[in-house]
Amino acid sequence: MNISWDAILGGFGLFIFGIKFMGDGLKSLAGDKLREYIDKYTTKPIMAVLIGTVITVIIQSSSATTAITIGLVRAGLMKLEQAAGIVMGANIGTTITAFIIGLKVEKFALFFVCAGALIICFGNKKKLHYLGEVILGFGLLFYGLRIMGDALKTLKDLPEFVTFAHAAGEQPILALLAGTVMTGIIQSSSAVIGVVQKIYEAGGMSLMASVAFVFGSNIGTTITGIFAAIGGSLAAKRTAGVHTLFNVVGTIIGMMFLGVYVSIVVYLTGLLKLSPMMQIAFAHIIFNLVTTLLFFPFLKQMCAIVRKLIPGNEPEKLDVNIDELNDILPHQLPSSALNVSKEVILKMSHVVERNVKESQKYLMNHKAGSEDKENILQAEGIINGLDHKIVDYLLLISKEELNESDFQEYSLNLQVVKNLERIGDLTVNLSEFYEMVKEDKSNFTKEAVEELKAMYELFYHMLNSTMEIYTTKDYAKFEALLEDENYMDLLEYESRQRHFERMRDGKCSSMISGSVYCDILSNMERMADHCCNIAKAVFADKK
Repeated sequence: MNISWDAILGGFGLFIFGIKFMGDGLKSLAGDKLREYIDKYTTKPIMAVLIGTVITVIIQSSSATTAITIGLVRAGLMKLEQAAGIVMGANIGTTITAFIIGLKVEKFALFFVCAGALIICFGNKKKLHYLGEVILGFGLLFYGLRIMGDALKTLKDLPEFVTFAHAAGEQPILALLAGTVMTGIIQSSSAVIGVVQKIYEAGGMSLMASVAFVFGSNIGTTITGIFAAIGGSLAAKRTAGVHTLFNVVGTIIGMMFLGVYVSIVVYLTGLLKLSPMMQIAFAHIIFNLVTTLLFFPFLKQMCAIVRKLIPGNEPEKLDVNIDELNDILPHQLPSSALNVSKEVILKMSHVVERNVKESQKYLMNHKAGSEDKENILQAEGIINGLDHKIVDYLLLISKEELNESDFQEYSLNLQVVKNLERIGDLTVNLSEFYEMVKEDKSNFTKEAVEELKAMYELFYHMLNSTMEIYTTKDYAKFEALLEDENYMDLLEYESRQRHFERMRDGKCSSMISGSVYCDILSNMERMADHCCNIAKAVFADKK
């Protein structure tokens, strides 16, 4: 019997590439609003579930939703209970792909490919380009599924597969394990369920085995979070722990009642006259909905169990709620609106300081990986979002009639925001330099690390002094800050000279760390300059 393995593998490759390409396009299209919505609307557990569902539908990846959530928990912007709700919602959102596959949109796949390609080639705006990626990814997903599905029809006649399918029907635990392993390897439950839908439609597997396969994919999808948590932060480990506990216990319960559940699925899908592929989608959606409803009342207890299993202190949640930036106050009381903007700017400074500390941890931790870098980028997205909202709010205030004092306060607030945002940008630059060194598998010398540590400590002192000057307008502190700036300049100069000496003496042998070290020193010095820029703006009228 001739099985077209090239069509199966090639079609599968197009299928998973389409899922990723479409998800990336949707993520780019949504931009930083994803993080904003997650942070803003997840204060209540039920809202966290809904947001987790919606975000996963948008980016077509429960793993990506979990990764974003881990970043927010680690940055101290979300509690574990909120993260648990999002993880539950992600399990519901990930079922949508199977539902769309069940609709048999694949016959229109090449039309989507053509439309997406045309938009990408001829679209002249970024948003349009991202939309083209979404449409092209959608088309490739279903075209790959069509190619793979046609080839999989012959798989049901392969003796070895027939033997496995029969054994899986008799012992569903085999299908469960196969689904877990396949999903763990491929890192996409949607892809595995898509394959199962095609095999079941071709008559290559019983419904009992297919549903057990789907259950297995629910366990397999937790592997991504587990891998991310190995050697990662406490937040990463606990979020992965909640995800794993929820999916594993839910699957065990599902397997205990597998026969009954399959009978219910057969009865209901028979009444609705659903196709074989839609039967699998239906079984997946109902199972994930039911398990979420069952576990939701015990969300706090689940988090308590995970905290006991993975002990440690979570970062304190930063309050970045900006609901007070309403559009009415600037028209009624501009002076009060300026005070409100000042309070939000102080919140922004806390996020900036937290992110600088994350960059230092990234430097010091030799085992730090992509998750740690992603956390820095997550916080930078929050800083940029705060920058846009505060600036828009200040511009709204500026349209009102302001007295001289209010106008100076408006101008000051604008300068503070822009300098804080620039410190955030420089922090990302630092993390990128550190990443280059880590990818080169080299290290800075012990002396270099100590020099950077001293500059970091001085910067934290300067930033705190700067924000005190901003709130108290204490001129004595301003003069002390200028002395700190001179000291930072001295540290930068001396560290640079010692670096050249180490390179001359052969102590700094790494080309990458040797070449970026001066850039790092320069970025640290510029961050201190932005602190002074803020303080100088406070006393601009004294010049």
